[in-house]
Parts: sequence; C-alpha cells; structure tokens
Amino acid sequence: MRKIIWLYLSSFGIMFAILSWMQESNILSNDLGALKGFIALLSGTILYFAIPKYLD
Repeated sequence: MRKIIWLYLSSFGIMFAILSWMQESNILSNDLGALKGFIALLSGTILYFAIPKYLD
C-alpha cells in the first residue's frame, strides 16, 4: 500500500514540476491557477498507470 501511495504522489509531483517548467518557459499561460494542479493530477494518474509496470 505504501508503494502505491508513494508512486502516485511521485507521479503527481513529476507532472506538477513539468507543468511549472512549461509555465516558466512560456509554453503554458502563467495564469492557470488551480487548473495546473488539476492537469497535474490527471496527467500524473496517466503516468502512474504507464510507468510502474516497467519497475517490477
């Protein structure tokens, strides 16, 4: 159970960092607000289901 939580939080954090980098690079708008967190949640969920199958 801890591994699942850790991987999911890591996926969210990775996607949030990527979105922040995209904002700083002016690829994304700077006025996303809470939408950035929601996008990170959705894309982090996709990342969570795509990556762990390669880790075991």
